Amino acid sequence: MLPNGGMSGSPEITQKNEDSVSGLGFAISAYFLWGFLPLYLKALSHISPVEVVVHRVVWSVPVAAAVLIALGRTKDIRIALTTPSMLAMACVTAVLVSINWGIYIFAIASGNALEGALGYYINPLFSVLLGAVLLGEKLARLQWIAIGFAAVAVLILTIDAGRLPWIALALTISWGFYAFFKKSLPIGPNQGFLLEVLMLTPAAIAYWIYLERTGTSHFAADTWLLMGCGIVTAVPLILYANGAKRLRLTTIAVLQYIAPTMIFLVAVFVFNEPFGVARAIAFPLIWIGLVLYTLSMWRQRHG
Repeated sequence: MLPNGGMSGSPEITQKNEDSVSGLGFAISAYFLWGFLPLYLKALSHISPVEVVVHRVVWSVPVAAAVLIALGRTKDIRIALTTPSMLAMACVTAVLVSINWGIYIFAIASGNALEGALGYYINPLFSVLLGAVLLGEKLARLQWIAIGFAAVAVLILTIDAGRLPWIALALTISWGFYAFFKKSLPIGPNQGFLLEVLMLTPAAIAYWIYLERTGTSHFAADTWLLMGCGIVTAVPLILYANGAKRLRLTTIAVLQYIAPTMIFLVAVFVFNEPFGVARAIAFPLIWIGLVLYTLSMWRQRHG
């Protein structure tokens, strides 16, 4: 799906099967913000990923809450907080999204943004595979071929590095299962996001207190950067949620490649990460797979 974003499968997204100019504006804005997110996270690379996640959680709460208050949708949160089954599913998705955030932050800080981009490129194909394995969904031949291209790309990178590209795979798997379980959460994307960060807030505050007491907190030195984590986390998600309601699924499927492409470009041309022969082979294979996947989706939709 998306780098730290996009919540598919929720009731709020369903609407008329047509694209709108406002929907394109919202979605493209969200994807561009996600594409530039590595630049912000790089400025926090001297801070541990766990501490950055803590502040992404804590400072996202007031932003997400303010949006719901403005929209008059706080009733959904009150219902969710008193529904045990919904709370249990929100806990699962909250844990998965926090793991995904932590791995992505680590990828940027450790000079592995290219591997992060790879993970988000592979993600749509992994989601299709999950649907086949866990839901018994029948895949078209083009979709199987697309998954095959992705598998070959991972194999090439594994052989070249002598290890699995674990960052890319961890991002793919954590976000793939997050999106999978998110479909079982009967609440809109804006409300769902607030519910998830609320679930994570007690643990985040507890860890923040621990950091302060042990003198290892960076909050005093990087106050505004860490507080800004709430804005860079919540705003793209909210933009995406509003865009997804106004766009067709096939349009979203194409637009979702904006973010990993920007991450790829930032990694190569801004962070100067090495782009060797293996990556020069693997990434085009992924891109071919994504073209086939998108073509398959278009054929299914237009018969």
